[in-house]
Amino acid sequence: MKNRHFELLRTKMRDFHRHHPWRLHGGLFIPHAYTEPRYLSWWDDVGFILNGRRVMVWWQHPRSRFSDEIAKRAQQEAGVMPDELLFRDEERQWKRVGRSRKQVVVHRTQWSSEALRAYFDQVNAIEQRLWLEGIDYTVGVSMTMRRYRWGVGMELCAPLEVCGVEGVRRLASLARRLAKREVTVEEAFPGYRYGRDMWLNEARDRVAR
Repeated sequence: MKNRHFELLRTKMRDFHRHHPWRLHGGLFIPHAYTEPRYLSWWDDVGFILNGRRVMVWWQHPRSRFSDEIAKRAQQEAGVMPDELLFRDEERQWKRVGRSRKQVVVHRTQWSSEALRAYFDQVNAIEQRLWLEGIDYTVGVSMTMRRYRWGVGMELCAPLEVCGVEGVRRLASLARRLAKREVTVEEAFPGYRYGRDMWLNEARDRVAR
């Protein structure tokens, strides 16, 4: 027996795509430009059409999630942020647009206190140290798919290098196979774990990121 909710959602997906066409390049929606060479890749997006519905892939390399964990731990180690507004003393600059009218052209703000500045300096210093030392943390591969009224969203964490259009095409090829259930992400990367050793081995390449 068919699920009425899912059938209705599939219809909405097809209708949305029909009335809001994508601008595709070689069958792919590629939202980013690749104008500079990359040594390591961190995250990217790509879209394609499958069975008349959009599939949007939001991809992260495991090193990106490792980096996110470093940022999280740096904030935890720095302690609680001072309970103050981030900015204060907004200054407005005006220009005359008529005999009796003025228009704001610039907003300038200042940090609210030395305490907040010191806190964020401390967070940055801790994060830089953890980048150099690494942390005890591992990241595996994962994939989550969710249905939306406009199509299907796939959150994918996998150790690909997406450094240009060809890398995007390889990402889309894998995502298409995953969406069609031809393979699982665990089967595509059996036993893969990203940890401190990999992070430290990539230190030189990260300088050129």
